[in-house]
Amino acid sequence: MYTISKRNITVLFWVNFFGAISFLQPVLTLFYLKNGLTEANILMILMCWSGAVLIGEIPAGVFADRFGPKISFLVGSTIKLISIVVLLLSHDLLLFMLFSFLNGLSVTFFSGADEALIYESLKKDNKQSKMDEAMGKIQSAGFISMILAVLIGSFVAKDLNQQQFQLLILCSLGVYFIEFLLLFFIHEPDVEIRVSEASVNKVVEGITVIKKAPQLLLMFLNLTLVFIPTVAVFQKFDQPLMTDAGLPVYLIGPIYAAGALLAFLSSRSIGFLTKKISRVSLMVASGFLSAGGLLLAALFQDTLWLILGVILFLRWIGAIRYPIYSQLSNDVIPSHVRATTISLLSILDSIFDLLVFISLTLFAVEGVSGILIGASIIAMIGSMIPIHKIRLRKNKVLIPKEFQ
Repeated sequence: MYTISKRNITVLFWVNFFGAISFLQPVLTLFYLKNGLTEANILMILMCWSGAVLIGEIPAGVFADRFGPKISFLVGSTIKLISIVVLLLSHDLLLFMLFSFLNGLSVTFFSGADEALIYESLKKDNKQSKMDEAMGKIQSAGFISMILAVLIGSFVAKDLNQQQFQLLILCSLGVYFIEFLLLFFIHEPDVEIRVSEASVNKVVEGITVIKKAPQLLLMFLNLTLVFIPTVAVFQKFDQPLMTDAGLPVYLIGPIYAAGALLAFLSSRSIGFLTKKISRVSLMVASGFLSAGGLLLAALFQDTLWLILGVILFLRWIGAIRYPIYSQLSNDVIPSHVRATTISLLSILDSIFDLLVFISLTLFAVEGVSGILIGASIIAMIGSMIPIHKIRLRKNKVLIPKEFQ
């Protein structure tokens, strides 16, 4: 039977497939370095991305709740296309920062709205307990397309010259236009996702949900303080780590492809993992292991096999943590403010992004090794934040009466 949840999961699978393709990604940091940027400049570019999310999350979340996920996705996709055009024309730090800002802003129109769409679609089919499996499946699409993109990108840009970089950016622009077209096939569930009350009331209500369910905030902090060092930071500096350890540029793609394949298999086996090990245990263990991996990479930069092992391991960790968190968190968020509440949490994520990036600039004087040591410390702190599964009673989440 072809249900609404199955339809939307399938459409978002392909949206994520094309939207996650970045032919420049396997050489992006090397691209920045070739254009005269330093490690500190790269952290500034990351700050622009996070700053855009900080500014755009609440307006984009309210926009999604008012006008629906589909319209929100289309707006975000349009901004994303504009950002890639800016990247194509970029030649100095200011333009790279503008590209990063627009790209971050585009993400806010997907953040929260995608989870709201899937959760409400599953709820319509009485399958909301399958949220983590659904998000794992959608996330897995990005890993499949990444295999193709990184192999092509690292091979085409093997000489690291500007003509090769420009070709990769143009190819990325083409696939993002396909992503834009696929968004028209989304079918919104016939539920009251959109509301008519004032935007400020929705934001206040979302804040109240977080205050009434402090465990939601703790889960979020555990997720984000591990995610930022292992994904936002480490994956921006693993390219120079590999090349400095002796790996040729054209082999970066195969390494990323192996990581993407591992992450894909992990995403598709979320259901199996959570049947064997509790979701909370997986979150806790993966956090501490991530911090250890970052420390190993910092201390043994000249050992290529160890660097490659850490890269693959952290790809696997990143693939399993978010879908599990998505299930745990969405079980406690009311439907009518779901996108707004998730966006509020994303704002906190952006604040922590900025705090982490600013903190790591202090470690940047020691180069990549200093940055990774600082990242390891932050990931360890995040892993120590306690989390517990939200208690359920008669298939209903224990949340305040006013939100039931």
